[in-house]
Amino acid sequence: MRNHVEERQRWMAVLARASCQELEQAYSDLSDAPPYVWLRPPESGLVLLRGQAGETGTSFNVGEATMTRCALKLADGTMGFAFSLGRDQRQAELAALFDALLQRGGETVSVALKVISELERTQSLRRDLKSRKTASTKVDFFAMTQAREPE
Repeated sequence: MRNHVEERQRWMAVLARASCQELEQAYSDLSDAPPYVWLRPPESGLVLLRGQAGETGTSFNVGEATMTRCALKLADGTMGFAFSLGRDQRQAELAALFDALLQRGGETVSVALKVISELERTQSLRRDLKSRKTASTKVDFFAMTQAREPE
């Protein structure tokens, strides 16, 4: 049970980080998009962001962020949910649809897992590129103080 929950959390994180264009492309690649009804149509609102200084620091309010949530149900009764940062309602809709597809049995699961793995790979490449760009600007202050001329 725990393994399935962790796997679903990973899928949901990948779907939440995916752009609307990536999800639209994956949706257009589906051979047969299933019909669905809304349990909760996409709606945008604010969430409070909390921060913490260090592992033992006191929590504090950082600010607010816009997010969109929705829930849908496929014809076979499978439900899909999505929460994403921003106000893109189509992104949340597609993420919820893929969440529902990942919970179904049969061939649609393998198609949805292929989409998730491709999105995850793309996101990993983006993260690595961003890390390399950030690392290239790193300044070693200890080395700078050691290189200083004695007075």
